[in-house]
Amino acid sequence: MVLQSYMSCSVSAERIIQAIEIVEYAKSINAQYIAHGSTGAGNDQVRFDLIFQTLAPEIEIITPIRDGNLTRQEEIDYLIKNGVDMSWQEAKYSINKGLWGTSVGGEETLTSHQPLPESAYPSQLQKDGEEKVTLTFSKGELVAVNRKKNSPEINIEILNDLASAYAIGRDIHVGDTIVGIKGRVGFEAAAATIIIKAHHLLEKHTLTKWQMQHKDYLSNWYGTHLHEGLYLDPVMRDMEVFLESSQKQVSGDVFVTLKPYHFTLDGITSKHDLMNADFGSYGEINKGWTAEEAKGFIKIYSNQSKIYRQVNN
Repeated sequence: MVLQSYMSCSVSAERIIQAIEIVEYAKSINAQYIAHGSTGAGNDQVRFDLIFQTLAPEIEIITPIRDGNLTRQEEIDYLIKNGVDMSWQEAKYSINKGLWGTSVGGEETLTSHQPLPESAYPSQLQKDGEEKVTLTFSKGELVAVNRKKNSPEINIEILNDLASAYAIGRDIHVGDTIVGIKGRVGFEAAAATIIIKAHHLLEKHTLTKWQMQHKDYLSNWYGTHLHEGLYLDPVMRDMEVFLESSQKQVSGDVFVTLKPYHFTLDGITSKHDLMNADFGSYGEINKGWTAEEAKGFIKIYSNQSKIYRQVNN
């Protein structure tokens, strides 16, 4: 789920917000048409059209690149012919930068074996050594970086600036598109990579086993539906209620060490930490139960397995 989250919550979430804003503006000026530049092979055409058709079925959608089945080279040739002058060598890579991450597509990602060159990534390695960072969460939201409080979106930008200098968060994602074909795209998501891993570590310390289990598959489904443009489906509101409730105790600090191309999670502190030593320490002497109580629990816990083996041996 984690890798999917980087891409699902980056491009797909941006497209949904863009589509909703476009519809609202189009209605405010009584527009009869909405145009977008998606091709007929990717996910964005579904995300845009789905929102437009749901919120404004009366407005006609125009898609010249999809309808004309235009290639990227044909688009470039058209722009050159019409006097648009820029570095077209750099334009060989399609870069989509957003708050949560940056996708990088090129001729290499159209294959199954070629990596993207170092130069294709917008953020280059600038720092050596290590740097300690403290991330503070309150009810699941990132509220401070290095003890300095800001809104979550500002904190994402601050952390991204810190971590991208170490070229953290690069990878190539392979997934299934909404239209049923495999897609491969490079990305860099320094802040997202760290936040998701740090947040998950804090959850491991503060949520019960069953909260973790149910949240993992629900968040995976939420990310999948978001990726496929289904943000307006009421099931998303249903899942949001559970996800928001699960974050009530997910508060505390996570300590991170940034290094060139990677990072480590050093640990957490939280008043909601369920590794409270007063209730026993893993692998050590505990204060919560006796040896006889432990043996009785194990005997009952194994009862169904023993019955099954005896009946079916």
